[in-house]
Amino acid sequence: MVTGKKLVISAVVLALVQIGFLSWMIAGRAAILRNGTEVLLKVEPVDPRDLLRGDYVRLGYEISTLPAKLIADLPPGQTTTAGGRIIVRLKKDADGYWRPVSAFLATPASQPGPDEADIAGTISGGWSIEGDATLSPEYGIERFYLPEGEGRAVETDMRVRPFGVRVALAKDGTPQIKALMDGDKTLFEEPLY
Repeated sequence: MVTGKKLVISAVVLALVQIGFLSWMIAGRAAILRNGTEVLLKVEPVDPRDLLRGDYVRLGYEISTLPAKLIADLPPGQTTTAGGRIIVRLKKDADGYWRPVSAFLATPASQPGPDEADIAGTISGGWSIEGDATLSPEYGIERFYLPEGEGRAVETDMRVRPFGVRVALAKDGTPQIKALMDGDKTLFEEPLY
């Protein structure tokens, strides 16, 4: 009988730990959406065979391909990346979209200036960074979930007119998608919870 009580207590403790961990993840995402620096990124169409899987859209951005020459803290003589975290400094352009102006493999030495923000991504190791080479960071915002049945229309529209994504950035650069934009019109907005 004592073994049965221990098993029940262990199961309850494990369930509470799991619930606490999930709540912590949700609260962290909501904090970024509520308090993060908001930027607008221009969406680029992705190969239509990979665009839809169920009810989400796969997104590419102007910041998804970066010239290696943007890396400001590259040690002299280094010709490949070790991989890991990359910080991309964005600056607001005249058209309202934010574009990359520099990138850092370590923590940037200076804070973003006016109309600038940092977004954090990851790159895989081994990329050549010589000459006109480019890097392809991933930011964790490459998918946007849509209401059921909306994907095909959005996929078609993305190919004929400009779309954007409003993104909230935490102080450390962690991004969260806030909304999918069709020009100036908000199509879909992410709820906080």
